[in-house]
Amino acid sequence: MSRVGKHPVALNGAEVTLNGNVVTVKGKLGTLTTAFSDKVTVENKDGQLNVSRVDESRESNALSGTTRAILANMVQGVTAGFEKRLNLVGVGYRAKAENNGLKLELGFSHDVFHAMPEGVTAETPTQTEIVIKGVNKQQVGQVAAEVRAYRPPEPYKGKGVRYTGEVVLLKETKKK
Repeated sequence: MSRVGKHPVALNGAEVTLNGNVVTVKGKLGTLTTAFSDKVTVENKDGQLNVSRVDESRESNALSGTTRAILANMVQGVTAGFEKRLNLVGVGYRAKAENNGLKLELGFSHDVFHAMPEGVTAETPTQTEIVIKGVNKQQVGQVAAEVRAYRPPEPYKGKGVRYTGEVVLLKETKKK
């Protein structure tokens, strides 16, 4: 069996409702619902979620680990939440959170407005720092990737939107 799939998921104060292959996790930050494959079963025993395979197929083995990881992310999302931090590097690059979205000045002739989807919020502690928060890990990561895609770091000066802690290798300029 998958090594990841063997480990139980601690609920940490979250409430879980099992309805066939649909799992709903409810916590202090919100509610997440996901439908899983019929090749795995999810059980709630003693405040822990256990994932087990239905048969011995390779697909069932792979799905047990994936299902367990998704369940762990759901529990963490509704209890603690997820966040991604972005930094703006470049002269005149600014960000401001407004109207359930993010207004970005990235050196274009116009400002870029990125609307936040349901369940995701953006904060700007400083003009060059963006914090994207939410309960769904996939959604938070996707929004962060979309914001970064407006102006990814360029390889010569390193200007652009980058994740906090991201290392951008700078190329050497052309020699005469």
